[in-house]
Amino acid sequence: MSTNPRPQPGQPVVMRGGIVLTMDAQHTVLPEGDVLVVDGKIADVGVRLDVPEGTFEIDARGGIVMPGMIDSHRHMWQTAMRAYGADWTLTQYFVWYYLEHGMKFRPQDVAAGNRISALDAVESGITTSVDWSHGLRTPEHGEAAFDALAGSPGRYVLAYGNLAVAPWEWTADPAVQRVVERARDDSRMFGAQLAFDVPGDDGFPEGAAFKVAKDLGVSVTTHAGVWGATGDRGIDMMWEHGVMEPGTVYVHAATLSDDSYQKIAATGGVASLSTESEQTCGQGYPPAAALRRHGIPASLSIDTSVWFSADMFSAMRTTIGADRSLEHYIAHQSDQTVTHATLRVEDVVAWATRGGAEAIGKLDQIGSLEKGKLGDVVLIKNDHSPTMVPIVNPYGHVVYQAQRGDVHTVLVGGEAVKWDGRLCAGDLPAVRGELENTIEYLRSELGEETWRAGMYPEIPEKEILENPYQYRKD
Repeated sequence: MSTNPRPQPGQPVVMRGGIVLTMDAQHTVLPEGDVLVVDGKIADVGVRLDVPEGTFEIDARGGIVMPGMIDSHRHMWQTAMRAYGADWTLTQYFVWYYLEHGMKFRPQDVAAGNRISALDAVESGITTSVDWSHGLRTPEHGEAAFDALAGSPGRYVLAYGNLAVAPWEWTADPAVQRVVERARDDSRMFGAQLAFDVPGDDGFPEGAAFKVAKDLGVSVTTHAGVWGATGDRGIDMMWEHGVMEPGTVYVHAATLSDDSYQKIAATGGVASLSTESEQTCGQGYPPAAALRRHGIPASLSIDTSVWFSADMFSAMRTTIGADRSLEHYIAHQSDQTVTHATLRVEDVVAWATRGGAEAIGKLDQIGSLEKGKLGDVVLIKNDHSPTMVPIVNPYGHVVYQAQRGDVHTVLVGGEAVKWDGRLCAGDLPAVRGELENTIEYLRSELGEETWRAGMYPEIPEKEILENPYQYRKD
């Protein structure tokens, strides 16, 4: 941990002289700006600000000041097995977590995954995360997930889910509803969602789960446009039954028809892109272009670090790379050349900040550096790295140059959770011990042969696995 003095709890903080990307509606940039945080909120943004006596001053010169980034979809419990499934297909992921070994997670294993994922997020400049928590097989698992998030630095939305049981069943459980209500109302949390999918079965059995969400006053987040699992049929059913409402989050949103995108746009839906996931798993080509074409607001997300990178820098970079690759590919089919990129670095920075805030219905509180909003502020500055000089195009620098190691300071509500390049909140040694217990337990439960076979799946001569996606009526 850094030995340099850092802001104390409750102390006003000002970042001075940095390139300030406010990410307000006009995307105002201050080349040499200040951001002042008092009592947990942004008190002012400007140039050479007057500050209260006793304010802690951070020299942001040579750095970029931006809002805390927002992850709109992360299966945080799976971080307990970070990188285990690096060679998986989506089918193998489904088998492992939906049908077999994921069912062995105890409540304390879910909690350990959440706690390490929370520290991982804030350390990289993500100040708000949606925990798409679909491993909550019992209310006890739900309580463990909630307690882990409520006790972690950062802001968290608990998107309650249960991949082992149909959503019209688990959402009806009063014990589950009590956990959702706690997450919705507890001041240590940032809200709640219900997380379930709609494959498109006749009779629309998921309608009961949508009603529970409405009764509880929470939004629904759903994996939509996942090849072979959730597609246009599910969107059609949602449309026909009138449950597509403003604030519904459509995760991935790939492999959909223009008609489905139009229905999402017409009902005020928002999308959560997980481009590394879409590239690797085959949900469909990352749909940034389709979302722009139909005017659907976009946000970015990690999905799961059992596979993918756990930082928003990677998410921004892969998203813009996939979109530009598609533009070139389409142009080359007709012997044309792309002369102007349509998705800009400024756009994906907006998706990583204010886009995420819109996805969770909190744009009035986070997502930009504006007076009165919560003091979630990130300073990207690394005086020891040649990569951080010169900063000519700050949006381009954030997307293509910076990494989590260049995150100097992270404030959540004005409190430092990362300072001088080092995590300074939470209890990483304790969480490390919890994770060691989880891994030891899982390996012993599975046996070494099964454990290794899951990590290093064979390449069969003939593909024999079928998509075992759950949430089916039969």
